[in-house]
Amino acid sequence: MNDTVDILCSDNEVEPLPGTAKKGVVYVLFEWPGRWSHDILDGDTFGPELTAKLKEHMAKWGASLQLIRHPTREGRKISDHHLYIVFSDIGLTEVKHVDGPEAILDLDLSGPGRNDAMARLAPLVLVCTHAKRDRCCAIKGRPLVNEIERRYPFKEGRDVVWETSHMKGHRFAATLLLMPWGYSFGRMNLEATVSMLAEAMRGLFFVPGNRGRGIYSPVGQAAEIAVAAHLAEAGQRVMYGQLRIAAEEKGEEEAAVTVADTTSGAEYEVRLRRHEASGIISSCGDAPKDGAYWAAEEVAPRAS
Repeated sequence: MNDTVDILCSDNEVEPLPGTAKKGVVYVLFEWPGRWSHDILDGDTFGPELTAKLKEHMAKWGASLQLIRHPTREGRKISDHHLYIVFSDIGLTEVKHVDGPEAILDLDLSGPGRNDAMARLAPLVLVCTHAKRDRCCAIKGRPLVNEIERRYPFKEGRDVVWETSHMKGHRFAATLLLMPWGYSFGRMNLEATVSMLAEAMRGLFFVPGNRGRGIYSPVGQAAEIAVAAHLAEAGQRVMYGQLRIAAEEKGEEEAAVTVADTTSGAEYEVRLRRHEASGIISSCGDAPKDGAYWAAEEVAPRAS
């Protein structure tokens, strides 16, 4: 018998969060209040024929598909579907309403302004509640999204929080995606999420629980968070989009990343080291396994 069957994988905290974000640049967020299968593109959610077309279309543009739904029962009685297009590298969300999932196949995802959609300025918080993927997402994600929705009630044009399908890393539940910048967060409780969202409304970078920005590699993600934390400790506030990865060198055990502050023009050298981690439980019911992570060892300003 598997001894881990009754252990929630997200209670087994043997890895740090930075460097574990979902990779992605362009996202399509499609409102689907119906059932979500184990993998939303396994053919059981939309049927084999449409699923094959959706996979091909997403692959064509290198885009990621997330299903979203409103957390309240009333909010799931819809006459049309919200569809968001997120270009996370430039921090832009567009929104339109469509009749069904087939509309995704008509999207031109090469850049903004090509899909008769309106730009959206306010951030979106997506909380994973994908129970068929892992029970942690339901146990920890659903109560969180319900509490956030009470603080930010759904109103037409003023939606803030959505349930979402799997976003990678349910062992870090409760897991969140913050749009339009494409940051993943993990091990989030209500207090941290409320604070993160309040800061996001002003575009301010939030360090606690931050897993990184999906446009970067794992070492780039960890390095950016390290610089943001370094500046925060010095009393400087960082805006989302303010820091950029300027250069990256990665070996087997060590890495060096140059992070540029686009506001001040300063650059920071981040030294990282690869560490072993044992006892990782990837999903509820899985046996523990070994893995590795990158941790920032030093942050130093680069001489001009």
